[in-house]
Amino acid sequence: MTRMSNNLNDALGKVYLIGAGPGAADLITVRGAKLLAQADIVFHDALVGPEMLDLCPQAIQVAVGKRCGKLSSAQHFINKRLVDAAQKYQTIVRLKGGDPMLFGRADEEITAIKEAGIAVEVVPGITAALAGAASLQQSLTLRGISRSVAFVTLSQGTENIPDNQSIAPTSNPNADTLVYYMGRKDAARISQQLIKKNTGGLIKHNPDTPVHILEAVSTRHERHWTSTLKELAAGKVDSWFDSNSPALIMIGEALRNHSANSQNLEGPGSEIDNGLQDSQVITHSARRA
Repeated sequence: MTRMSNNLNDALGKVYLIGAGPGAADLITVRGAKLLAQADIVFHDALVGPEMLDLCPQAIQVAVGKRCGKLSSAQHFINKRLVDAAQKYQTIVRLKGGDPMLFGRADEEITAIKEAGIAVEVVPGITAALAGAASLQQSLTLRGISRSVAFVTLSQGTENIPDNQSIAPTSNPNADTLVYYMGRKDAARISQQLIKKNTGGLIKHNPDTPVHILEAVSTRHERHWTSTLKELAAGKVDSWFDSNSPALIMIGEALRNHSANSQNLEGPGSEIDNGLQDSQVITHSARRA
Protein backbone atom coordinates (compact mmCIF):
# COMPACT_ATOMS: atom_id res chain seq x y z
CA MET A 1 0.00 0.00 0.00
CA THR A 2 1.29 3.47 -0.85
CA ARG A 3 2.01 5.51 2.26
CA MET A 4 0.85 9.13 2.26
CA SER A 5 3.83 11.45 2.30
CA ASN A 6 4.17 14.11 4.98
CA ASN A 7 7.20 15.67 3.28
CA LEU A 8 6.08 18.35 0.88
CA ASN A 9 8.30 19.33 -2.02
CA ASP A 10 8.73 23.12 -1.92
CA ALA A 11 9.73 23.12 -5.59
CA LEU A 12 6.24 22.00 -6.57
CA GLY A 13 3.17 24.14 -6.87
CA LYS A 14 0.19 24.13 -4.52
CA VAL A 15 -3.26 22.80 -5.38
CA TYR A 16 -6.42 24.51 -4.15
CA LEU A 17 -9.74 22.65 -4.16
CA ILE A 18 -12.23 25.49 -4.34
CA GLY A 19 -15.99 25.36 -4.03
CA ALA A 20 -17.58 27.43 -6.81
CA GLY A 21 -20.91 27.50 -5.01
CA PRO A 22 -24.33 26.71 -6.51
CA GLY A 23 -23.90 28.54 -9.80
CA ALA A 24 -24.07 32.32 -9.47
CA ALA A 25 -20.60 33.80 -9.89
CA ASP A 26 -21.05 36.22 -7.00
CA LEU A 27 -21.79 33.41 -4.55
CA ILE A 28 -18.22 32.11 -4.55
CA THR A 29 -16.33 33.02 -1.36
CA VAL A 30 -13.98 36.01 -1.32
CA ARG A 31 -11.06 33.66 -0.68
CA GLY A 32 -12.07 31.48 -3.61
CA ALA A 33 -12.36 34.46 -5.97
CA LYS A 34 -8.95 35.82 -4.90
CA LEU A 35 -7.29 32.47 -5.55
CA LEU A 36 -8.93 32.20 -8.97
CA ALA A 37 -7.50 35.60 -9.85
CA GLN A 38 -4.02 34.28 -8.94
CA ALA A 39 -4.30 30.85 -10.55
CA ASP A 40 -1.93 29.67 -13.26
CA ILE A 41 -4.25 26.83 -14.33
CA VAL A 42 -7.83 25.96 -13.41
CA PHE A 43 -9.40 22.51 -13.75
CA HIS A 44 -13.15 23.07 -13.57
CA ASP A 45 -16.34 21.02 -13.37
CA ALA A 46 -18.90 20.89 -16.18
CA LEU A 47 -21.41 22.94 -14.18
CA VAL A 48 -19.04 25.87 -13.66
CA GLY A 49 -20.40 28.62 -15.90
CA PRO A 50 -18.58 31.17 -18.07
CA GLU A 51 -19.30 33.99 -15.59
CA MET A 52 -17.31 32.10 -12.96
CA LEU A 53 -14.43 31.51 -15.36
CA ASP A 54 -14.37 35.24 -16.10
CA LEU A 55 -12.83 35.55 -12.61
CA CYS A 56 -9.64 33.87 -13.89
CA PRO A 57 -8.96 35.19 -17.41
CA GLN A 58 -5.20 34.92 -16.85
CA ALA A 59 -5.34 31.16 -16.16
CA ILE A 60 -5.27 28.18 -18.45
CA GLN A 61 -8.79 26.77 -18.19
CA VAL A 62 -9.29 23.01 -18.48
CA ALA A 63 -12.72 21.33 -18.40
CA VAL A 64 -12.68 18.06 -16.44
CA GLY A 65 -16.34 17.73 -15.62
CA LYS A 66 -18.63 14.75 -15.18
CA ARG A 67 -22.20 14.77 -16.45
CA CYS A 68 -24.59 11.82 -16.28
CA GLY A 69 -24.98 10.13 -19.67
CA LYS A 70 -22.26 12.26 -21.29
CA LEU A 71 -18.58 11.84 -22.05
CA SER A 72 -16.73 12.52 -18.80
CA SER A 73 -13.19 12.69 -17.49
CA ALA A 74 -12.12 9.59 -15.57
CA GLN A 75 -11.29 10.37 -11.94
CA HIS A 76 -7.83 8.77 -12.03
CA PHE A 77 -7.02 10.93 -15.06
CA ILE A 78 -8.12 14.09 -13.22
CA ASN A 79 -5.92 13.09 -10.28
CA LYS A 80 -2.92 12.65 -12.57
CA ARG A 81 -3.47 15.99 -14.29
CA LEU A 82 -3.52 17.80 -10.95
CA VAL A 83 -0.26 16.13 -9.91
CA ASP A 84 1.36 16.82 -13.29
CA ALA A 85 0.26 20.47 -13.19
CA ALA A 86 2.06 20.98 -9.88
CA GLN A 87 5.32 20.11 -11.66
CA LYS A 88 4.86 23.12 -13.99
CA TYR A 89 2.77 25.74 -12.18
CA GLN A 90 2.78 27.38 -8.76
CA THR A 91 -0.96 27.93 -8.21
CA ILE A 92 -3.27 25.17 -9.38
CA VAL A 93 -7.01 25.39 -8.82
CA ARG A 94 -9.46 22.50 -8.91
CA LEU A 95 -12.79 24.34 -9.16
CA LYS A 96 -15.76 22.25 -8.07
CA GLY A 97 -19.45 23.05 -8.12
CA GLY A 98 -21.05 23.63 -4.72
CA ASP A 99 -18.75 22.56 -1.87
CA PRO A 100 -15.71 20.38 -2.64
CA MET A 101 -16.35 18.07 0.31
CA LEU A 102 -19.91 17.09 -0.60
CA PHE A 103 -20.46 14.58 -3.44
CA GLY A 104 -17.35 15.91 -5.14
CA ARG A 105 -14.86 13.02 -4.84
CA ALA A 106 -12.46 15.38 -3.14
CA ASP A 107 -11.01 12.60 -0.98
CA GLU A 108 -9.57 10.83 -4.02
CA GLU A 109 -7.99 14.00 -5.36
CA ILE A 110 -6.57 15.04 -1.98
CA THR A 111 -5.07 11.59 -1.45
CA ALA A 112 -3.37 11.59 -4.87
CA ILE A 113 -2.01 15.10 -4.35
CA LYS A 114 -0.64 14.38 -0.87
CA GLU A 115 0.92 11.09 -1.93
CA ALA A 116 2.86 13.04 -4.57
CA GLY A 117 4.23 15.35 -1.86
CA ILE A 118 2.23 18.33 -3.10
CA ALA A 119 0.63 20.92 -0.81
CA VAL A 120 -3.15 21.12 -0.96
CA GLU A 121 -5.76 23.40 0.56
CA VAL A 122 -9.55 23.18 0.52
CA VAL A 123 -11.68 26.32 0.20
CA PRO A 124 -15.34 25.61 1.04
CA GLY A 125 -18.29 26.76 -1.03
CA ILE A 126 -22.05 27.12 -0.69
CA THR A 127 -23.73 23.82 -1.48
CA ALA A 128 -26.88 23.78 -3.64
CA ALA A 129 -29.19 22.73 -0.79
CA LEU A 130 -28.43 25.88 1.18
CA ALA A 131 -28.76 28.05 -1.92
CA GLY A 132 -32.11 26.37 -2.61
CA ALA A 133 -33.37 27.14 0.89
CA ALA A 134 -32.28 30.75 0.45
CA SER A 135 -34.07 30.98 -2.89
CA LEU A 136 -37.26 29.58 -1.38
CA GLN A 137 -36.78 31.81 1.69
CA GLN A 138 -37.66 28.71 3.67
CA SER A 139 -35.50 27.09 6.32
CA LEU A 140 -34.67 23.39 6.04
CA THR A 141 -35.17 23.13 9.80
CA LEU A 142 -38.13 24.35 11.85
CA ARG A 143 -38.69 24.20 15.59
CA GLY A 144 -41.16 21.48 16.48
CA ILE A 145 -41.24 20.13 12.92
CA SER A 146 -37.78 19.49 11.50
CA ARG A 147 -34.71 18.78 13.64
CA SER A 148 -32.69 16.88 11.05
CA VAL A 149 -31.64 17.34 7.43
CA ALA A 150 -30.12 14.74 5.11
CA PHE A 151 -28.26 15.45 1.88
CA VAL A 152 -28.63 12.38 -0.32
CA THR A 153 -27.41 11.14 -3.69
CA LEU A 154 -28.46 7.85 -5.23
CA SER A 155 -25.45 7.92 -7.52
CA GLN A 156 -22.90 5.29 -6.49
CA GLY A 157 -19.35 4.66 -7.61
CA THR A 158 -17.57 1.32 -7.40
CA GLU A 159 -13.97 2.46 -6.93
CA ASN A 160 -13.95 2.09 -3.13
CA ILE A 161 -15.90 -1.18 -2.99
CA PRO A 162 -13.82 -4.38 -2.56
CA ASP A 163 -14.20 -6.87 -5.41
CA ASN A 164 -15.73 -9.48 -3.12
CA GLN A 165 -18.49 -7.16 -1.88
CA SER A 166 -21.71 -6.29 -3.65
CA ILE A 167 -23.15 -2.78 -3.73
CA ALA A 168 -26.26 -2.49 -1.58
CA PRO A 169 -29.06 -0.26 -2.91
CA THR A 170 -29.01 3.22 -1.43
CA SER A 171 -31.89 3.67 1.01
CA ASN A 172 -33.70 6.86 1.97
CA PRO A 173 -32.52 8.17 5.37
CA ASN A 174 -35.05 8.83 8.11
CA ALA A 175 -34.47 12.59 8.40
CA ASP A 176 -37.14 15.28 8.75
CA THR A 177 -36.03 17.17 5.65
CA LEU A 178 -34.52 15.34 2.69
CA VAL A 179 -32.51 16.99 -0.08
CA TYR A 180 -31.65 14.83 -3.09
CA TYR A 181 -28.77 15.74 -5.37
CA MET A 182 -28.64 14.24 -8.88
CA GLY A 183 -32.03 12.60 -8.36
CA ARG A 184 -33.85 13.60 -11.56
CA LYS A 185 -34.18 10.14 -13.08
CA ASP A 186 -35.15 8.63 -9.71
CA ALA A 187 -37.65 11.30 -8.64
CA ALA A 188 -40.81 9.18 -8.95
CA ARG A 189 -39.15 6.13 -7.37
CA ILE A 190 -37.85 8.18 -4.43
CA SER A 191 -41.31 9.49 -3.61
CA GLN A 192 -42.94 6.09 -4.05
CA GLN A 193 -40.47 4.57 -1.59
CA LEU A 194 -41.05 7.34 0.96
CA ILE A 195 -44.82 6.90 0.77
CA LYS A 196 -44.48 3.13 1.11
CA LYS A 197 -42.26 3.47 4.17
CA ASN A 198 -44.76 5.86 5.71
CA THR A 199 -47.49 3.24 5.29
CA GLY A 200 -45.35 0.82 7.26
CA GLY A 201 -44.75 3.39 9.96
CA LEU A 202 -41.02 3.53 9.23
CA ILE A 203 -40.79 7.15 8.12
CA LYS A 204 -42.75 10.35 8.71
CA HIS A 205 -43.23 11.56 5.13
CA ASN A 206 -46.71 11.05 3.64
CA PRO A 207 -48.44 11.66 0.29
CA ASP A 208 -49.20 15.28 1.26
CA THR A 209 -45.64 16.15 2.31
CA PRO A 210 -44.43 19.28 0.44
CA VAL A 211 -41.91 18.88 -2.37
CA HIS A 212 -39.82 21.53 -4.05
CA ILE A 213 -37.67 20.86 -7.08
CA LEU A 214 -35.18 23.54 -8.09
CA GLU A 215 -33.21 23.56 -11.31
CA ALA A 216 -30.09 25.66 -11.90
CA VAL A 217 -30.51 27.24 -8.47
CA SER A 218 -29.10 30.78 -8.05
CA THR A 219 -28.60 31.29 -11.81
CA ARG A 220 -30.63 33.21 -14.38
CA HIS A 221 -32.08 29.88 -15.53
CA GLU A 222 -33.45 28.92 -12.10
CA ARG A 223 -36.85 27.21 -12.10
CA HIS A 224 -39.10 25.85 -9.31
CA TRP A 225 -41.64 23.05 -9.26
CA THR A 226 -43.81 22.94 -6.14
CA SER A 227 -46.20 20.14 -5.17
CA THR A 228 -46.48 17.04 -2.96
CA LEU A 229 -44.99 13.57 -2.70
CA LYS A 230 -48.17 12.15 -4.19
CA GLU A 231 -47.83 14.25 -7.35
CA LEU A 232 -44.12 13.46 -7.59
CA ALA A 233 -44.82 9.72 -7.25
CA ALA A 234 -47.36 9.97 -10.07
CA GLY A 235 -44.67 11.26 -12.43
CA LYS A 236 -46.24 14.72 -12.78
CA VAL A 237 -42.82 16.39 -12.90
CA ASP A 238 -41.15 14.06 -15.40
CA SER A 239 -41.93 16.14 -18.48
CA TRP A 240 -41.00 19.38 -16.70
CA PHE A 241 -37.36 18.49 -16.09
CA ASP A 242 -34.64 20.03 -18.25
CA SER A 243 -32.01 17.35 -18.74
CA ASN A 244 -29.33 20.02 -19.24
CA SER A 245 -29.85 21.62 -15.82
CA PRO A 246 -28.84 20.28 -12.39
CA ALA A 247 -31.91 19.49 -10.29
CA LEU A 248 -32.36 19.51 -6.53
CA ILE A 249 -35.29 17.69 -4.88
CA MET A 250 -36.30 19.01 -1.44
CA ILE A 251 -38.87 17.14 0.68
CA GLY A 252 -40.21 17.85 4.15
CA GLU A 253 -42.84 19.43 6.39
CA ALA A 254 -40.54 22.36 7.11
CA LEU A 255 -41.26 23.50 3.56
CA ARG A 256 -45.05 23.58 3.97
CA ASN A 257 -45.30 27.27 4.83
CA HIS A 258 -43.70 28.15 1.54
CA SER A 259 -46.16 25.91 -0.31
CA ALA A 260 -49.02 27.89 1.15
CA ASN A 261 -47.47 31.19 0.07
CA SER A 262 -45.85 30.29 -3.23
CA GLN A 263 -47.28 33.37 -4.92
CA ASN A 264 -44.55 35.32 -3.13
CA LEU A 265 -42.05 33.79 -5.55
CA GLU A 266 -43.64 35.49 -8.51
CA GLY A 267 -41.85 38.44 -9.97
CA PRO A 268 -40.93 40.03 -13.30
CA GLY A 269 -40.73 37.32 -15.90
CA SER A 270 -42.33 34.72 -13.61
CA GLU A 271 -44.73 32.24 -15.04
CA ILE A 272 -47.13 29.76 -13.42
CA ASP A 273 -48.28 26.68 -15.31
CA ASN A 274 -51.59 25.41 -13.94
CA GLY A 275 -51.53 22.39 -16.19
CA LEU A 276 -49.96 20.21 -13.53
CA GLN A 277 -53.14 20.09 -11.44
CA ASP A 278 -52.18 21.02 -7.87
CA SER A 279 -48.52 21.62 -8.62
CA GLN A 280 -46.93 24.92 -9.59
CA VAL A 281 -44.17 25.71 -12.02
CA ILE A 282 -42.35 28.96 -11.35
CA THR A 283 -39.71 30.20 -13.78
CA HIS A 284 -37.25 32.89 -12.70
CA SER A 285 -36.11 33.95 -16.14
CA ALA A 286 -35.41 37.48 -14.97
CA ARG A 287 -32.78 36.52 -12.42
CA ARG A 288 -29.17 37.33 -13.14
CA ALA A 289 -26.17 35.49 -11.81
